[in-house]
Amino acid sequence: MHRRIMAPGALAAASLMLVIPASAASHSPGAPGIGDPYYPAYGNGGYDVSHYDLRLKYQPATDELEGTATLLAKTTQDLSRFNLDFLLDVGEVRVNGAKASFATSGEHELEITPKKPLAKGTDLTVVVRYRGVPSSKKAYGFTSWHRTPDGGVAANEPEAAWWWFPSNDHPLDKATYDVSVLVPDGTQAISNGTLQSTSSRLGWTRYNWRSDKPQATYLATLAVGRFDVTTGTSESGIPVINAYSKDLGAHYGAARASIERTGEIADWLTEYFGPYPYNALGGYVPNTDTGYALETQTRPFYSPRNFANGSNTSIVVHELAHQWYGDLVSVKDWKDIWINEGFARYAQWLWSEHEGEGTAQEIADYVYASRAADDPFWKVEPGDPGPENQFHVAVYDRGALALQALRNEIGDDAFFAILKGWPQKYAHGNASVADFQRYAEEVSGRPLAALFDTWLFQPSKPAAPAARSASIAGSAGAALVRPKSWKKIAATNGVHDHGREHGHGQAHGHGHGRAEQKHEHEHEH
Repeated sequence: MHRRIMAPGALAAASLMLVIPASAASHSPGAPGIGDPYYPAYGNGGYDVSHYDLRLKYQPATDELEGTATLLAKTTQDLSRFNLDFLLDVGEVRVNGAKASFATSGEHELEITPKKPLAKGTDLTVVVRYRGVPSSKKAYGFTSWHRTPDGGVAANEPEAAWWWFPSNDHPLDKATYDVSVLVPDGTQAISNGTLQSTSSRLGWTRYNWRSDKPQATYLATLAVGRFDVTTGTSESGIPVINAYSKDLGAHYGAARASIERTGEIADWLTEYFGPYPYNALGGYVPNTDTGYALETQTRPFYSPRNFANGSNTSIVVHELAHQWYGDLVSVKDWKDIWINEGFARYAQWLWSEHEGEGTAQEIADYVYASRAADDPFWKVEPGDPGPENQFHVAVYDRGALALQALRNEIGDDAFFAILKGWPQKYAHGNASVADFQRYAEEVSGRPLAALFDTWLFQPSKPAAPAARSASIAGSAGAALVRPKSWKKIAATNGVHDHGREHGHGQAHGHGHGRAEQKHEHEHEH
């Protein structure tokens, strides 16, 4: 079926090769990792996924999930075997209709061997039937599945998919999604995108969600529980669906007072980042005991703890800014995390200005002046922080500081043209810090290597002359004034605090609790 057409002149040469079975000659297994230096085993080689169709049934009482995942993909090499990243128990795999053999290896690899080797450029339909209890599964000593009193939630970074669907788990392989979930009546299933339909039968309700724009695997989310759901439309016409766990207790009002402003905040962000990239908006707060939030595409995940001190629109700004910076344009490698976090933090600084609680310049001056040169904060290089520091507060604060330095260096016109143009240039794709530097140089017409090196790639505090030339820290000896918004911004320092206690045991053995070093203690100086 997958014969290749050969030019007549090639026949003579081909006849010499006939002694080797044609199928075995050039086909090789796809790599078990996509090639990310921070996470060598994440993602896979040999194919590219274009669509995930997930048909799931979940029982909140027992945390049992059963599913059929259909992946549409295309081979990118002559392939004898390929991997998916997955942890649950697999019953059957089919490739283009035929049963395939499968085995597990490593921490999260599902190795699939199709009946016949696959030529490069072959369209694939991969069907995986599976079941399991996500909360019982760990990889590298941790779980990204949150068990709640009334269900479960998949939301984490850089990995969450393994616990609920088989995937090519790396931002380089984005795809569209249909997520259909059957849950007991009285329980809701929340996911990304638009709710296409719901139907009830014999005590079960099916929710059908669709994400029609490319989405990274870690940005796909599933939450099952008992929620109060609000619906509306932003002023710009985007439908909004928000969901709040019914048992948020004292945090309920503050969570709702923050997240109900999602439409307004998204519209405000369009002034800086250009048109909102998707056809759905929202946010959800399940009853988890974690502390972080996550920019799950179109519908960010928030923890009740984010609202422990009252409403906080700053965290909503942060996660919605990621819809452009992180979701629309995603990292090429996880070392490019500054492209996500520095910009989402800078959006919070702009919001502070909008709310009259301190300008971006005042916050930048404060960040620079409030940390002594020997503070370990300055040892982290936001442009390539290392996996153990991927979510360190320096990637956020020092990362945003670099943007203020860039703004002062090239002027507002060029700076805001870059903020708006960048998401358009790489829309639905991936880009690196080096790509951003090139783009900033192109738009501003200025050489920026030295500036980027100083603010993003040096393991030390930029010296006073560098700060002065980037108009950071005001006049020497000026009194240190803490901006009014600082407490709210600092309260979001834990937004990606994954709270893991174990190292993940890959080549570098860095703590998957890397975020632990990061933020919870960073509230105030």
